[in-house]
Amino acid sequence: MNFERWDVVVALFPFTDADVSKPRPVVVLSDAGFNEAHGHAMVAMITTAKASSWPTDYPVFDLDAAGLREPSVIRLKLFTLPHALLSRRVGRLASVDQAQTSARLAGALFA
Repeated sequence: MNFERWDVVVALFPFTDADVSKPRPVVVLSDAGFNEAHGHAMVAMITTAKASSWPTDYPVFDLDAAGLREPSVIRLKLFTLPHALLSRRVGRLASVDQAQTSARLAGALFA
C-alpha cells in the first residue's frame, strides 16, 4: 500500500521486538514517490498526550478529517517506518493542520 503526504495511518507500536503491539495513529510526512521507492514512509507520532506534552506539540484542529476519535496532538517524534508496520489509512490532515505541521517542522529542522 502506498501512502501520500498528510495521510493519517495506523502503525503498530512499539516498533521493536516486544510481546505486545498497539495500533496508534501517525501522520505521513514524506511524499508518495519517496514512500514507493523506499518501501518506507517518514512519519510523525499522533497522541492524545494525556500523560505528557512536548513544547512543539500541535493540537489537531480537524479531528474528523484526520479520522481521529479523541482530541489529539501531532508530536514531532519522527520515524521512518517500513510499510509492513503501517496497516491502513484512517484520514488525512485538513489544510490548516498541514500548514501548522509544516511550519513546526521547518522551525525544528531549519531554524
